[in-house]
Amino acid sequence: MSRSRLPAPSDLPGIELPHNAVLPDYRNGGLFGLIRNVRAYLDGHPWHAPGPSAPPAPDATPRKLVFILIDGLGDMFLQRTGAEGTLLAHRTGRLTSVFPSTTASAVTTTMTGLPPARHGLTGWFIHDRRFGGVIAPLPAIQRGGAPLRGPLAVPRLFAYRTLFQRCKRPAVFISPRDLASSPYSRRHSRGASTVGYKGLQGMIDAIAATIGASGSHPILVHAYYPTFDGLSHAYGCNSKEVHTHFERIDAAFGQLLERLRGSGTDIVLTADHGFIDSPPERVIDLDALPGLQTLLAAPLFGERRTAFCAVRRGAERDFERMARECLTGKAAVTRSEDLIGLGVFGPGKPHRRLQERVGTHVLLMEPGWTIRDHVAGEQEHAMIGVHGGLSPDEMWIPLIQARC
Repeated sequence: MSRSRLPAPSDLPGIELPHNAVLPDYRNGGLFGLIRNVRAYLDGHPWHAPGPSAPPAPDATPRKLVFILIDGLGDMFLQRTGAEGTLLAHRTGRLTSVFPSTTASAVTTTMTGLPPARHGLTGWFIHDRRFGGVIAPLPAIQRGGAPLRGPLAVPRLFAYRTLFQRCKRPAVFISPRDLASSPYSRRHSRGASTVGYKGLQGMIDAIAATIGASGSHPILVHAYYPTFDGLSHAYGCNSKEVHTHFERIDAAFGQLLERLRGSGTDIVLTADHGFIDSPPERVIDLDALPGLQTLLAAPLFGERRTAFCAVRRGAERDFERMARECLTGKAAVTRSEDLIGLGVFGPGKPHRRLQERVGTHVLLMEPGWTIRDHVAGEQEHAMIGVHGGLSPDEMWIPLIQARC
């Protein structure tokens, strides 16, 4: 049964979860609830952010809304790093990400208003037999690098409406130029005008120009910034490179507040997930566990921190026993159907391929641990910073708000 409010991890006998797991909130305490309020704004209602503040009066003068998503900016990182900065000064609370806590799942929620259970993107990799097995939906390729074929491949893969369609208020999607024209972005920004930008300053300029051109009319500006995420993957979330870039983001946010002052604009800034670091000694190669690997009918999918497994029929108990022996202290082993029943993928009628896309079992990695496998032809990416799991650093994202 899908639920919007999940029990505490300590109240889940029979379901294994990692140490200090944070479960997603699909009510007012999570990213999904925030996007539900953005949807209401697009439908003509006054903007009302999550939290204890009273909603605006129904006859209040309509204001503009800027929604900014900084990919990878976790709330715990912000609180450790943002002292005396503009972002932390405007932090009004925290939210949970969706599950898995990863870009493919969370950004799709912000672009559609759907939880992962309904849009079906349950990680960087998903399993979909229609496209040959394990694929990466955002770049629309198979594991191994071959592109998805067929003129209707993208519409079939992303067969749902966007957040911006059939709305009373206009929306502008602001994205890096190289991403704005991708099949994923074009499909998920239907109903909005798209503005491409280059660099952090380019995003600030694009937001300010769009608000300035809107006159007195209410409008949603939906802006996405990915560079923080890329640096965290490459150098680690506690690296000098990431801290330096965070300072640039903080300064840019302060500049945006000044440029929009008096414009009648509400600004809300958040993230899709946070980060942890996984040192090389905590990276598990499935190739080194051949007994476990032979029980799988497909390569791993999902994320390195939440690995979905398609176990061969009849081998379920052997897989559970062997995984627990091999991965004690490194991963919790859980049946995927139990996670679906728990509601961690969100409420509503499930995507018709949800079960396929989460496999039979899931390896929920303990803090600091990741697991990976290899597919012929696939380019390997060494990652220090990772996400996708249930640790507090990955699951908690900031809620930052300002009125201009």
